[in-house]
Amino acid sequence: MNDTSLPAPEAVTIGLVSISDRASSGVYEDKGLPALKDWLTRALLNPITFEQRLIPDEQAGISTTLVELAQRGCSLILTTGGTGPAPRDVTPETTLAVADKVMPGFGEQMRRISAHFVPTAILSRQVAVIRGQSLIINLPGQPKAIAETLEGLKNADGSALVPGIFAAVPYCIDLIGGPYLETVDSVCKAFRPKSAIRHQR
Repeated sequence: MNDTSLPAPEAVTIGLVSISDRASSGVYEDKGLPALKDWLTRALLNPITFEQRLIPDEQAGISTTLVELAQRGCSLILTTGGTGPAPRDVTPETTLAVADKVMPGFGEQMRRISAHFVPTAILSRQVAVIRGQSLIINLPGQPKAIAETLEGLKNADGSALVPGIFAAVPYCIDLIGGPYLETVDSVCKAFRPKSAIRHQR
């Protein structure tokens, strides 16, 4: 039973950016934005305002979009697409160029998760950075890989095999002055030190 004396979860604004030449020009339907929105809606108890953008693989446009979303108060900005080694893949370079701080652990863990499925995981160049009070994370391009990266891998009994990166996101946002994100434990349980837990639902 929920404790009705607890404050309602804080509202959060999240930026979602799908980076694809072909999807942005209408050659095929974008699947990145719906996948991100679906997962976050299931994973968070917080009321969410989504700022969604579908843009081509152009460094100037990506940079402008990331800066704009940070200025609009997006505590979390998730990108999908443009992180491989192909000439048009420029998302990581652009993300690093707008960074105040680099958070290398996110990229390391994303590649660790993907390596359970494909040896080409080592070709992924996802990065995560902080700009002001925004955490920006580059995610894979495929909906299945997006969910696996955020949620992590589980054993047959449901226990964690490899933690997903989202488990660390709420505490990171605490530390940069953002809203207190509350997760649905059955999807992805947030980890915080005991001293940082405000309340249990």
